[in-house]
Amino acid sequence: MALDQSFVGRTYPPTPAYEVGREKIREFAEAVGDANPAYVDAEAARALGHADVIAPPTFVFSITYRAAGQVVQDPQLGLDYSRVVHGDQKFSYVRPVRAGDRLTVTSTIESIKSMAGNDVIDIRGAVHDETGELVVTALTKLVARAAEEA
Repeated sequence: MALDQSFVGRTYPPTPAYEVGREKIREFAEAVGDANPAYVDAEAARALGHADVIAPPTFVFSITYRAAGQVVQDPQLGLDYSRVVHGDQKFSYVRPVRAGDRLTVTSTIESIKSMAGNDVIDIRGAVHDETGELVVTALTKLVARAAEEA
């Protein structure tokens, strides 16, 4: 059953603040195999004009995907999460994520489409810091695969 188009434009409440820690940044950079010294060494980051270490560009995925969970778990939307796969991810940065940032994410349903029986939902996650400044916008595409024929 196709998802309800009236959900397009629906915005969910901001998430609780997530405090970005140096160790989390280091662990993430190590996990993705990115040896950029600005991710682990404050002096290297300062040499590049940053106040502290910065996070790799895909670091915010973990908090924006968790925030998209508000959409996925909305019982009124009726999305069957057991059939969902991650279709695409894009980030548009205003500035890098920095150690010490306290970030919140506000998720909005950008579009809902049905293609070959699959539901495709695009979710925009606006990531703001504690001052309200937009840091990055994440666009997440989720695909709910069509139910298999019996």
